[in-house]
Amino acid sequence: MENENNRLVVATSPARSLVFFDLETTGLGQSCEIVQLAAVSGGHSLNLYTVPRCRMQRGAAKVTGFRVWRHRLYHHRCPVLTNSLKEVLVSFIAFLRMLDRPIVVGHNIRRFDCPVLARGLDEFDLKAEFQFAVSGCLDTLPLAREILKGRGLQSFRQENLVRIVVGISYEAHDALEDVRALQRLYGALRPTPEQVLRQSFTLDTMAEPAPKQPRPRGPVGQQVSGPCGRISNRK
Repeated sequence: MENENNRLVVATSPARSLVFFDLETTGLGQSCEIVQLAAVSGGHSLNLYTVPRCRMQRGAAKVTGFRVWRHRLYHHRCPVLTNSLKEVLVSFIAFLRMLDRPIVVGHNIRRFDCPVLARGLDEFDLKAEFQFAVSGCLDTLPLAREILKGRGLQSFRQENLVRIVVGISYEAHDALEDVRALQRLYGALRPTPEQVLRQSFTLDTMAEPAPKQPRPRGPVGQQVSGPCGRISNRK
């Protein structure tokens, strides 16, 4: 029997709220831990830090500016207020509940952020609460690749997409700045409901193969325009 809590309701809910979400972590490996969790939905935002239980990898520390010294977390040499990992996750779920089962949106979250999040939720037996609080998850990396296919982009990193599509630069690798920029990028991409549904998943289905991108329709050699045709000449 299908679990109703895991069923995607994205396609039938065009007015569903969106929560843009990002993590900063101790590294990129399977055992990395959360350092910062940020989310934004319209004018509402959440930004929380936690002291990781494992060492920050040198590369991650250099990119993000996070350091741990004497059990305190520093960001670019400034101390930040922290909460336990469980408090961070509970607060995130409470934020989601305020928005009536939103869609959680992030860049490359299917392969990275959501598996890290799921590990933390499982550790504190919070996965079911998270699943009840959301309608599903949406990865903007394959979404952008589908929408901007054929535009000749060399990189689909979020920072690059924001610069090209939105026309701004921002402080990447700070989770709060990342989600604010992603919210603007999503608005510029203007995905269709069908595109959103194709790239949506749940924590239980994220390990399944991602859907293949549909081939553009039309005669051979005819260029098929997409929702971002207005930006095709921007480099």
